[in-house]
Amino acid sequence: MKQICVFLSVLMLCSCEYFNVKKTSSEAILKEELQTFNWSDVDAYPSFSECDSIETKTDRKSCFESVLTLHIWEFLKQEKIVVTHDISDTIILSFRVSETGDLKLRNAKIDSLTHHEIPEIESLLYKSLDGLPQVFPATKRGQQVKTEFELPIIINIK
Repeated sequence: MKQICVFLSVLMLCSCEYFNVKKTSSEAILKEELQTFNWSDVDAYPSFSECDSIETKTDRKSCFESVLTLHIWEFLKQEKIVVTHDISDTIILSFRVSETGDLKLRNAKIDSLTHHEIPEIESLLYKSLDGLPQVFPATKRGQQVKTEFELPIIINIK
């Protein structure tokens, strides 16, 4: 009996280490959590109302890009653009969507020949965004976040 009491006493003294709780500050937890994020990807891309019914992330992104491209293309098609040479160019548009859903054209990479033939092309691109439907911002872990992306627009004028 005495041996059992000694054994249990030794066992209790050794097992006390298992109950030591390592204190972790909330800042350390936050720092560790932030390092696990993939900051270059979002959970849901920006969207228009007609893309809301699409379930997969890549299809929703494609829908957003095609609605935006179609809107810009339709606007440019309505403008009476007159050129002296045929133009076949791809314009790269850089956009930013804010946390509130404001879509802004940040930059347009336009070939010098296209810019020479259509000097007002940049102002037309900015103007094309005026009648855009409401944009719903991207989300990351349930929070609305700002995103930046590039969109190619093909211009063919003959």
